[in-house]
Amino acid sequence: MECKRTAMQRDLGQEHEDLQPDRQEFVELSYDLHIHSCLSPCGDDDMTPGNIVGMSAIKGLDVIAVTDHNSCRNCPAVMKLAKQYGVLAIPGMELTTVEEVHAVCLFPELSAAMEFDRFVYEKLMKFPNREEIFGKQQIMNEEDICIGTEPNLLINSTELSFDELWDIIAGQYGGVMIPAHIDKNANSLISNLGFVPPESKFRTAELHDMAALSKLKKSDPYLEQCRIICDSDAHYLEHIHEAEWKLKVREKSAAAVIGYLKGE
Repeated sequence: MECKRTAMQRDLGQEHEDLQPDRQEFVELSYDLHIHSCLSPCGDDDMTPGNIVGMSAIKGLDVIAVTDHNSCRNCPAVMKLAKQYGVLAIPGMELTTVEEVHAVCLFPELSAAMEFDRFVYEKLMKFPNREEIFGKQQIMNEEDICIGTEPNLLINSTELSFDELWDIIAGQYGGVMIPAHIDKNANSLISNLGFVPPESKFRTAELHDMAALSKLKKSDPYLEQCRIICDSDAHYLEHIHEAEWKLKVREKSAAAVIGYLKGE
């Protein structure tokens, strides 16, 4: 379902502005922080780094994140191409916890993302990918040439639990963890655990359909203290968001966006 700009969105933007720590100047960035490439077995073969960045530029997005299942290995190509297009690309992944909860993980530097990638791969439950069933898992370079494939199925769970993710990602890698598509009926924090753990530390949650926000806040008061973002979770080029949803941050940088998502 597409996220439409409504009075609720304007109110949400004002709510976000009120959460800012002071009144200094901010820049407004259109975003989509949850996009899958052809490295994800469920991602379309056309979701190459060049096509993703080109489509994002055409749609007027200022900042994107390619977040493949349990892997950051197409982030280097995406970031090189994004710089050429004037799009800010933040390295990330969509991690699957041992509870099969999906979490968007974003990092201020590519080096931190790739280090986290190696850490997660060690925790991934290894099961051979069968391309004819699950799809290809293609690692691409900046020329959209496939330079390798991942033999183990990336959509499997890892050994990491949801309650330890924040401290690992923020504390050890300088990144941010965001519960993914919490309004969906599968692989979300609320659908899989049934509630938001009260000891949680995340300050931003992701919705696929912002219309679900009011109902979710009533059932889970923890969300009242959170910033809420709306991402596409795109697996096809046409599903990448238009420039509808925006963040107000101090500058156009990965560090500023991640700081915002941490509630700073």
